[in-house]
Amino acid sequence: MHRPQPGEYIPYYQKYIDLIPDGSFAALLRENTENTTAFFKTIPPEKQNYRYAPDKWTVKDVLMHINDTERGMSFRALVAARGDSEMPLCIMDENLYASNVDLTNRSLESIIEEFSAIRKATELLLTNIPEAQTRWTANIAGNNITPRALGHMMMGHVVHHVNLIKERYL
Repeated sequence: MHRPQPGEYIPYYQKYIDLIPDGSFAALLRENTENTTAFFKTIPPEKQNYRYAPDKWTVKDVLMHINDTERGMSFRALVAARGDSEMPLCIMDENLYASNVDLTNRSLESIIEEFSAIRKATELLLTNIPEAQTRWTANIAGNNITPRALGHMMMGHVVHHVNLIKERYL
């Protein structure tokens, strides 16, 4: 899967795509998955429910946000790859999703396991889309987006949040 070009996504997502180097998409995705799971496994128990400010998410909340976002982006990639450019897709309200998940009794390990399962499904979807179909589009709130843009955005989104955790939580 080739790197997306401007015009395959709205400019807001450039910040995520820029976090991903050039290279083999499949190799980059595997590396991103391995780095992410390894990083979250190093979070000490006393930091897993830590908030750096009263209205901010915990580390567990951040990983669940990554999981929810990846599910939504994968669905959008599926819609595009199957040629459905007409169905209007809604944007996701990340704060609504975060406020409606209870992680009180969830271990970080179980959320990491969930990430691994979601990412495996994402990998199987994205690495098996024929190259020509990676340029097909889905309609998100009136904006076109391609599967290859979504694939790179998913990886960049994870890198973005890992960087924030390193900077603000640890």
